[in-house]
Amino acid sequence: MTKPAEWSTGRLWFFRRPFHEYSLRHRVALSQMPLFVTTLLTVFLVWTFFPGTTTNPFFAAFVVSQFAIMALCYLVPWERLPYTSFLVLPVLDFVSIGFGREGGQESLTGISLLAVFPVIWLCASGFYPRVALWLSFLAPLAIIWVPLLLKGTFTAQDATRSLLLPVMMLGIGVSVSVLTLSMMRQQRELEEKDAQLQANLRSSQRQEALLNTVLDTVHLGVLAVDGDGHDVLMNRKQRANHVLASPEDNADPNESQLLVFGPDRKTLVPAEERPVRRAVLGETFTDYLVWLGEGRDQRAFVTTARPMKDADGKFAGSVIAFSDVTDLVNALTTKDEFVSSVSHEFRTPLTSILGYVEILLADDQDESDREMLEIIRRNSERLLTLVSDLLASRNGQLIVTPHTVDVAELVRSSVSSAMPKASAAGVVLEADAPEKLEAHVDGERISQVLDNLVSNAIKYSPGGGNVLVSLAQEDGHLACRVSDTGMGMAPEDASEVFAKFFRTSRVRRTAIPGVGLGLPISKAIVEAHGGTIEVDSELGKGTTFTFRVPV
Repeated sequence: MTKPAEWSTGRLWFFRRPFHEYSLRHRVALSQMPLFVTTLLTVFLVWTFFPGTTTNPFFAAFVVSQFAIMALCYLVPWERLPYTSFLVLPVLDFVSIGFGREGGQESLTGISLLAVFPVIWLCASGFYPRVALWLSFLAPLAIIWVPLLLKGTFTAQDATRSLLLPVMMLGIGVSVSVLTLSMMRQQRELEEKDAQLQANLRSSQRQEALLNTVLDTVHLGVLAVDGDGHDVLMNRKQRANHVLASPEDNADPNESQLLVFGPDRKTLVPAEERPVRRAVLGETFTDYLVWLGEGRDQRAFVTTARPMKDADGKFAGSVIAFSDVTDLVNALTTKDEFVSSVSHEFRTPLTSILGYVEILLADDQDESDREMLEIIRRNSERLLTLVSDLLASRNGQLIVTPHTVDVAELVRSSVSSAMPKASAAGVVLEADAPEKLEAHVDGERISQVLDNLVSNAIKYSPGGGNVLVSLAQEDGHLACRVSDTGMGMAPEDASEVFAKFFRTSRVRRTAIPGVGLGLPISKAIVEAHGGTIEVDSELGKGTTFTFRVPV
């Protein structure tokens, strides 16, 4: 069976919008429309098969009243009246149906069943539910009883026989009322949930706007990807980074096509080692250096990635941050080049000074001149060693020559040499070492480390205190600790203490001399032995340096 054309959209023409979206006047008219249309069909049937009934004054009153009620639906300004005023219309419908039953029951039975329409309207409105139920029973009963009472032919048999219609209408009214009240409760719940969802949506939109503003404000590129590697968030800075890394002949490259180079700025990073790919695989990393782009526009970035987890703890994506460190990398390169250049420049005159000092010492000199020449040679050799170590540590080529050495004797010798300096500073300097502890190390280099650590411990105890140098063998390693009760360091300074030229802010404000080279060189020496060095410090309470090298 072919459906009418207007059904093809899935809705009749008068249901093109939800009922509650119509104006009150149209809702009233739509509520009256089923009874009005049924009345027209009834009139057609009566006119076709029982034309004589159309002249009955009661039937005519029924038809006229239905047209009048339908006209009232459109003519009365219901929006200006109290909201429930329209409920007078279904009450008038009961009166109109009463006329129709009285005028047409001889020809067409069942007209009184039309009362189901105003019953449904009253009970479905949701207003005055108890009154609506009473009217559902009493109004149909009145349609039958009132004519009988007026005619004076009312009998007990008529009373009982006419109860079926009111009871049936009451049942329909109860059913409609229950359904209506249930739907109204559901509607209220839905409206409350909708209001809550709308509030959550507005809050989410505000948070999203705030997040986007923050991400576009920070000078970091931020990229978020889901578990499949698809981009879900990219801020303004990262979009610029993506353009920077894009080849000139490719407007929309994928990750493997981007110009991502390693630290040498020339070798393309393999696709599986690129920051985004590593993040998609669930890796966590910090400060992974890459170069983006090529030519004069090339920029250095350190990348950091952290995975995201869903409610079940499964990998749901990752967030990658790109921080532009081009200026820092260039500054470090310039600094290293400067140090290298200055160190090379120092070596030539120092070598010359040492040569001429050796010539002078070979000649006969009186005691005072020889003593001054020895001081010149010793300090020149120390400065030359410092310059050589600085160059070697910069290039990663610091050479050690291990041999069997009594490290305990090195500790006692270092402490003994520093004793005058400690006494002058009011520091109690002590050594705690076994009688003998041999290890396969470079004795001169280990002495250099000890001298640096002991000198620092005394230097950074300006108000006096205690310095203890202890030595022990632990798990196949010799462990040497230099502890002081001096000024100490803050955690953020302790983490940078082995960086070249680093001095804490507190030290820079004092007159304590130093250039920040002793600890980096000491670290290079220890690591050249295959060992480790670490620091434990607390501001105002002192510092402990511990280095360990294999025996």
